[in-house]
Amino acid sequence: MTRHVVVLGGGTAGTMVANKLRRRLDDTWAITVVDRDDAHAYQPGFLFVPFGGPTTSLVRSRHAFVRDGVELVLEAVDRIDVDAREVVLLDGRLLPYDYLVIASGASTRPDQTPGMLGPQWRRTIFDFYTLDGAKALATALRRFQGGRLVVHVTDVPITCPVAPLEFTFLADDWLRERGRREATDLIFVTPLDGAFTQPIASQRLGSMLVDRGITVEPDFLVERIDGTTLESYDGRRIPFDLLVTVPLHRGADFVERSGLGDELGFVPVDRHTLQSTADPRIFAIGDASDIPTSKAGSVAHFSADVLVDNLVDLTSGRELTHSFDGHATCFVESGDGKALLLDFNYDTEPLPGTYPVPFVGPLRLLMESRANHLGKLAFRWLYWNVLLPGRPMPIAPAMSMAGKKSPVPTS
Repeated sequence: MTRHVVVLGGGTAGTMVANKLRRRLDDTWAITVVDRDDAHAYQPGFLFVPFGGPTTSLVRSRHAFVRDGVELVLEAVDRIDVDAREVVLLDGRLLPYDYLVIASGASTRPDQTPGMLGPQWRRTIFDFYTLDGAKALATALRRFQGGRLVVHVTDVPITCPVAPLEFTFLADDWLRERGRREATDLIFVTPLDGAFTQPIASQRLGSMLVDRGITVEPDFLVERIDGTTLESYDGRRIPFDLLVTVPLHRGADFVERSGLGDELGFVPVDRHTLQSTADPRIFAIGDASDIPTSKAGSVAHFSADVLVDNLVDLTSGRELTHSFDGHATCFVESGDGKALLLDFNYDTEPLPGTYPVPFVGPLRLLMESRANHLGKLAFRWLYWNVLLPGRPMPIAPAMSMAGKKSPVPTS
């Protein structure tokens, strides 16, 4: 009798999991990936589009990256019937499953902030988390001669939490190259109390913003956008000539309809096993889950190996012994052809040091370098050719402390 693993989402996490499972499970298992369309986007590439970066090869066919023996179904999901162990598609089809992996990601919801989708949307208010938004912002930046440029994060969590900082650094560099920086007030507005969530990295990134003359407006929870002014719940008002915003992020609507999501539609899971807290036959991975680490591609990559190991053990009646430690690795573009690199997990914040080879590198942690920038650019090739196909990487899923410099305790 054929048994079924259904993966909801053909993005980074879902594609990797399906391909890795196909290598691990025998032919008595059918593996199906479900997504609403055949367009797989390389989202890290959107960051460069507003500054003249290429738009080609950022979106490719999902079919090109699923292994033989994995079925790809192109249809939206209506809901999950947990009791019947079936996925109900929008066209009425039913997909039975023995095990289910939710990898439906996160999406931006500008409609959730009053005034964001008003008459100023794509006129003075832009995003870069969608390709259309990044292209429209590129046109707006070319026309921008100076004024108040505000980079704004609505709320957390968001996909790639360093991306708004990267945009700010790149905008500063881009404006300087074109002689427009002195005519521009560049302001970074965040709901956090600093530039980043972790103290050492927040201090380092915050000092970089200050050194570049970028104003930081922390603890700003936007209530609404009134024309060309951000208004917070505490009464602060920030006018802008050009607003680059990261809208609220939410999980997939079908997760909420199925009763499997939290207040933002993300799936509560055990943060180590990635198993749903609601049903042991369901796992969630990547941006779709509520694990307390960055919603980043590296997290999807590192956690995919753990999830696959645990799911394979479960299919064989074994205990779940593989544990994800929250490992995340994030490049931070800082302008002038340089970048930083952060490497951290649930328990250890980003620290200085070398990566991936201890004391050798060639990448430097928490330090700007040309090598880090080149590493970020090279990652696109690795993404399409190694990560998505589910091929092994020489970097272990668990974070290593080798090569890192622990902070000196203060008395």
